Amino acid sequence: MNKSVLIALALLASTMLSPVNQAGTAQGSSNYALKMSSFNLSSHKWKNRVLLVFAPSVDNQAYQQQIQLLQEQKSGFADRDLVLVEILVTDESYANGQPIDESAAAKLRDRFGIDKENFRVILVGKDGGVKRTDVTPVQATAIFAEIDAMPMRQQEMQNKGGNSP
Repeated sequence: MNKSVLIALALLASTMLSPVNQAGTAQGSSNYALKMSSFNLSSHKWKNRVLLVFAPSVDNQAYQQQIQLLQEQKSGFADRDLVLVEILVTDESYANGQPIDESAAAKLRDRFGIDKENFRVILVGKDGGVKRTDVTPVQATAIFAEIDAMPMRQQEMQNKGGNSP
């Protein structure tokens, strides 16, 4: 596949997996699909769980496999308040399907100590703590099982009338 097709697929996957709007997008402003914004992990604290996918580029085989695995289970993202953030080195990075600026992506790499050539998947809980780290692509169902076992998620399911995961 050529690079533009892969970028389009990644953007489509990001958009489809995004249960919430990008934090920091001005209310009532025109929606430009490629509006560059900054991503601040702390703005999601106590609101969303965040799944960070770090990769060198969209051409990275592990990245492509991870996005495919996540797309297969996209329906489980919204129920778990899970936001997908893709941090790429040679291509645009995305949060909730919206491009984020390079400085925000670099800050995330620095915060989690991820080298530019490494692939990594990190699950951040609503409390802001790292709940899971994977160095190879991981099934969405495994991520969901981890989330569903968390006390906060258990409480959320009870509050929603006992909906099953």
